[in-house]
Amino acid sequence: MRWLVVVLTITLLVSLPLAGGPPMTRLRVEVKDLKDRPIERASVIVRFQTPRSIKRLGIKSKKQWETRTNQDGVASFPSMPQGTVTILVIAKNYQTFGGEFDILEAEKTIQIKLNPPQPQYTAHP
Repeated sequence: MRWLVVVLTITLLVSLPLAGGPPMTRLRVEVKDLKDRPIERASVIVRFQTPRSIKRLGIKSKKQWETRTNQDGVASFPSMPQGTVTILVIAKNYQTFGGEFDILEAEKTIQIKLNPPQPQYTAHP
């Protein structure tokens, strides 16, 4: 009987840190052009930074996820902590996009529209 109590106590203590983790979210990024056509094979980079912690001596822990969009212009990411993320989208023949987004829901879809490249500019006549 005593060993059963010990096993249950150890199981409870091991599972407590897992249950008390930060809230997680699943992120989905849709990349389209100005005419609402999906852009495939665009690189999507998501950077998440946690605030400085005294426990870690003020060192920022950085997390980054990278993927490409599919034929429908959609990039899906695994579960990540909720908070502010920086999203960078790079596609051939389009301007690079970068922006910060607050992710506070369990599932979030972000729609990004990419602009065509600007014409070349020269200062010489």
